[in-house]
Amino acid sequence: MARPRIVVVGAGFGGIHALRRLERRIPPGAADIALIAPHDYMLYSPLLPQVASGLLTPQSVAMSVHRLTRETRLVPGHAVGVDTDDRVVVVCRPTGELIPVRYDRLVLAPGGLTRAFDIPGLTEHAYGAKTLAEAVLLRDHVLAQLELANDTADPIEREERCRFIVVGGGYTGVETAASLMRLCEEAAKRYPELRSVIRWHLVDIAPKVLPELGDRLGRKALDLLRHLGIEVKLKVSVREVTADKVVLTDGRALPCRTLIWTAGVTPSPLVETLGRPTRHGRLEVEADLRVPGVPEVFALGDAAAVPNLSGDTPYCPPTAQYATRQAVTAADNVVASILGRPLREFRHRDLGLVVDLSGRDALARVLDLELTGLPALGATRGYHLMAVPSPNARARILANWGIRALIGGDVSRMGFADDGRPSSFVANEAVGYLDAESAGREGARLLENLRARYGEG
Repeated sequence: MARPRIVVVGAGFGGIHALRRLERRIPPGAADIALIAPHDYMLYSPLLPQVASGLLTPQSVAMSVHRLTRETRLVPGHAVGVDTDDRVVVVCRPTGELIPVRYDRLVLAPGGLTRAFDIPGLTEHAYGAKTLAEAVLLRDHVLAQLELANDTADPIEREERCRFIVVGGGYTGVETAASLMRLCEEAAKRYPELRSVIRWHLVDIAPKVLPELGDRLGRKALDLLRHLGIEVKLKVSVREVTADKVVLTDGRALPCRTLIWTAGVTPSPLVETLGRPTRHGRLEVEADLRVPGVPEVFALGDAAAVPNLSGDTPYCPPTAQYATRQAVTAADNVVASILGRPLREFRHRDLGLVVDLSGRDALARVLDLELTGLPALGATRGYHLMAVPSPNARARILANWGIRALIGGDVSRMGFADDGRPSSFVANEAVGYLDAESAGREGARLLENLRARYGEG
């Protein structure tokens, strides 16, 4: 195949690592490699809680696609449909215009969306913690609530503004609750009368927090959260949300103006546009990451149900650790498929999990070794530094950690929450995806327009 067109969808862990592998394996100029993504940066999302708490600056976790890649052409916009018959990805540009992007090989790594439920008031009043903008806004909002609480003489309003509820006992929820609790402690030095009023809650329908850590470390995480002053309530979820109240399924109605929703991720609706079998919203793929029936399409990460050939579960967990390694296999198999060589199966043994609770509190499971305290903190931060693919970002992260350790941090807002309205995670992630039939029709129409304008090339 002369100068094959390779298209990667998504600038997350899977997409960026696939691109970097492709650029290493393919000589410069030998292929047209394109990335479809709404932003020109890769977000290192595991450190978003530290952005929300102010420990890290936003630039520290947003790595430029142009610095991470050399030959890749960026197509700005959302991939909203895939026409597998004509091999076209339908892209909605920031202007709202739909354009076709043709491919000979397609790597789908679009990530996922925040999982929401049909809870009255949730989408109108809850804050997300999945994007860079949401993390910065969340920090502003929390600090604004403390400032407003300090400025009011109404005890009811003060209670509402000083209570914060995080939903989700997984990695994101636990780290977000702990990091923002530390931020409130730091801010409360200026408002000593608020110390006795500030309340943080973590609720989850599951019977334990961080089940991936195992029973012993899970219990240790629960003890650390409670030691920080966070009230943890398990086997409970949210029944209703209003502007100044959160009602839990155990019947409690808590005065509250801040609900932070971290209850999981759902696959991107893009996968449904292929019209191929899915498992819980994720594309079923073969062990070599190809989509059955369309061998020129590969899928990984949150978008794919990948057989777990080296673990105890039937499918690989949709984590950054697995997506990063699936990306390497997918890129190698893209090259092998172009060259007519055999493809290899994806195999990976889980390396563990690290959790940074801010301050000196951390937990880590590294293979079969369980760590707590300073050893866990060292393992946690060392892992993040190794996992960040940009030397610039690594330097910024180290500098931020050093500044906080030596001279402390600043507690101030940046003005992103001045209008006082929540930035709904549903609104932030809303994209007009096509269904499978519409994707085919739209892809064919755009392709026909492209041929009429430029010919068959």
